[in-house]
Amino acid sequence: MDAARTFADRPAEGTDEPSGPAAGKADRRDPGEAPPPAVRVGTLHTVGLGPGDPELLTLKAARVLSEAAAVAFFCKRGRAGHARTIAAPHLRRGVEEERLDYPFTTELSVDDPRYLLRMGEFYEACAARLARRLSAGQDVALLCEGDPFFYGSSMYLFDRLRGRFPADVVPGVTGMSGCWTRAMLPMLHGDDVLAVLPGTLDGPAMQARLHGCDAAVIMKVGRNLPKIRAALEHAGMAARAIFVERGTMADERVRPLRDVGVDERAPYFSLVLVPGRQRAR
Repeated sequence: MDAARTFADRPAEGTDEPSGPAAGKADRRDPGEAPPPAVRVGTLHTVGLGPGDPELLTLKAARVLSEAAAVAFFCKRGRAGHARTIAAPHLRRGVEEERLDYPFTTELSVDDPRYLLRMGEFYEACAARLARRLSAGQDVALLCEGDPFFYGSSMYLFDRLRGRFPADVVPGVTGMSGCWTRAMLPMLHGDDVLAVLPGTLDGPAMQARLHGCDAAVIMKVGRNLPKIRAALEHAGMAARAIFVERGTMADERVRPLRDVGVDERAPYFSLVLVPGRQRAR
């Protein structure tokens, strides 16, 4: 028997491994042989798309979208999805898509115990869907209007997946930035303090925050507009407040809050801007 073959088949000293040509063959490699390739997993690209105007997409976002094998996006059931619409011109032919349809939007209050439970289950299910693609080596671009880390639903999937897969985040122009530029409204100077408030705050809490700032952006307007208007009047800010609907989009509308009727409904993409700059500079 060949001496080299006998040595190779011999169990390592101090082990109980069986000897012979069939023992451990799959685990032995020639010292010069390259190791087996590591299993490739995909990268999660969380992509900010800006506030709506397709020309406000960054160059990096456009590149990532053009290279992605799959895109995922949140949307209201039965709708095309605003993020998907913004990204459309940059997606490559044949890109695979994951529609992430919200189980509800405004039907449940955020204070309802069922809201956190059901949304948590929804985000877990969405993360599992993306994880299957990433585990198979597919890069996924997760789309988000505005900036991903500024009131963006995509951050909840980022939280769940970042420790398991390579992750990259592409910042985007925020909705408030797009809106105050379209309104031609310089917002801050000097030592001005800006407050960014969700319209879902209760009235007294919103009033307290407004009293502690020089300028404000109020997001999530919707059905909260009467409460927002009352809080601004209480803080002495209503006279200079500007209401922006669908800022940077084709059907945008910019007007003083005082010109908005008390019975008007605010669309989903709307916010209220209160400029500072009340002190000399």
